[in-house]
Amino acid sequence: MSEQTTAVLQRWNDLPWEQLNSNIDRRLITGTHMMIAQIYLKKGGVVPMHSHHNEQITYVLEGALKFLLGAEQEEEVIVRAGEVLTIPPNLPHSALALEDTMDVDVFNPPRQDWLDGTDAYLRNDS
Repeated sequence: MSEQTTAVLQRWNDLPWEQLNSNIDRRLITGTHMMIAQIYLKKGGVVPMHSHHNEQITYVLEGALKFLLGAEQEEEVIVRAGEVLTIPPNLPHSALALEDTMDVDVFNPPRQDWLDGTDAYLRNDS
């Protein structure tokens, strides 16, 4: 990825939603070193357990997500509207939408699997 040398203004409403499965949609904006994603999860939507080398910050705008953290999914954290969860690199995690939820995820570096479509764990209905 080449270095960006000029500022770029983007509007979420101008970007198309990508439907990953029947319960999860997203749209992405990627810079040189970071990615921001707007994620919509219907109540009951599941993000299966996974991990990645990217640091992740999840900011819930509406709704609530129940995260299970750790290799044994031993830690539970509920993140509600107005709350932010920071997930360090390589920490296994999953999420369940407790209600219809809109969140913003920020990744450093950008998620290559999301850019090239190799994120199969998100593309199946659970």
